[in-house]
Amino acid sequence: MPLQTAPLPLAQLLQARRDRLAELYPDPVMLWSGQAVSRNFPANVYPFRANSHFLYFAGLPLANAAIHLEGGRLTLFMDDTSPAAALWHGPTPSRDTIAAEMGAAAAYPYEHVDHYRAESTTLPSQAKSNPDRSQALVEALVTLRLHHDDDALAQIERAAAVSVAAHRAGMAATPNATTEAEVRAAMEQVIMARGMTCAYNSIVTVHGEVLHNEQYHHTLAPGDLLLADVGAEAPSGWASDITRTWPVSGRFTAAQRDIYDVVLAAHDACIAAAQPGVEYRDLHLLACRTLASGLVELGLLKGHPDSLVEQDVHALFFPHGVGHLLGLDVHDMEDLGDVAGYATGRTRSDRFGLKFLRLDRPLAANMVVTIEPGFYQVPGIIGPARQSGQYSDTINWERLDAFQGVRGIRIENDVHITPTGCTVLTAALPTKADAVEDLVSGV
Repeated sequence: MPLQTAPLPLAQLLQARRDRLAELYPDPVMLWSGQAVSRNFPANVYPFRANSHFLYFAGLPLANAAIHLEGGRLTLFMDDTSPAAALWHGPTPSRDTIAAEMGAAAAYPYEHVDHYRAESTTLPSQAKSNPDRSQALVEALVTLRLHHDDDALAQIERAAAVSVAAHRAGMAATPNATTEAEVRAAMEQVIMARGMTCAYNSIVTVHGEVLHNEQYHHTLAPGDLLLADVGAEAPSGWASDITRTWPVSGRFTAAQRDIYDVVLAAHDACIAAAQPGVEYRDLHLLACRTLASGLVELGLLKGHPDSLVEQDVHALFFPHGVGHLLGLDVHDMEDLGDVAGYATGRTRSDRFGLKFLRLDRPLAANMVVTIEPGFYQVPGIIGPARQSGQYSDTINWERLDAFQGVRGIRIENDVHITPTGCTVLTAALPTKADAVEDLVSGV
């Protein structure tokens, strides 16, 4: 069911966000939207995406604009569209019309921004500012954006529903596809047809061991697993993020299903434990122990799961963190470094099994996070580990040879932390192996 049936008008919603920022950071703030980036020559640009911090308070994806925030009051700076621009891009609303839609108190041509710039705090990535004030602003933005309001949750839910439809389309297209690119096209067509864009570069690959693979030319063979990490972004900018792994043939091999079920057990254990107050780092370690336990049962690892995790043996097959924040960016607020992902006083570990953890803070109501454990056989990791002899007491290399057809498996869902537990926003897309096989086979 929808998270909110009667959304607030845009201006009222944005005013509530600006008032909250004023409580956390009373000094004046200046934020820029950014501008389209040229691909090769000025008139040929990449699709424009407004800066997420600007978008959070302005609500509209304006290019070449800035906003000044003080005491909950917003002043907009942007130029009206010139007749020359209208020739190529059509008519656009006036500055005053746009200002009224977002609830701005005043609106001026862009050149007036200099009158406000000197007194304002800006983000380090946008302009030079007093470092102490910039850090205080960053911390205020993190405090505000960590917990989503009803409208944000509803927008994420909308994007998630489109992502679910895209993954179903990708599974259905697989039996008749010959390359990864054809499956990708089927998935992104659904997103585009629903008026959304991709929240990130899609990963649709039979080489799931390459974590951020953006190659789509490989052919599909009956024994392959296809890993698809594809998520939609709503026009408002709010993101979703789903990964599923399915057999190209429509049926997992015995080895593939064994590993798939281990990854799913880690995924399910984390979601069952997710609730306010739980440390996200503990969810990651729960995924690690569950994965290690399953691999011991399959005869791939040797030893006690807790000991294997302490030695980071599991990380040879699960090197990344179990997930991340989700919001206006698919890795929300990572433009601010680790300030959003890591609670005050915490820093990244240098342990192999922990250093890629993107989120290390207690969960709280109205946070949205991903849960995405995986299993990968990365040649650059597995090969040297085997040759070193360091893991002869903990890895059954001969047994692992029987699982060479399992390059990479990841299962990912978007999870809303509620006051009493959690809700999986992407639950409409099945995760159990039988159900995945049915979707691919068209049963």
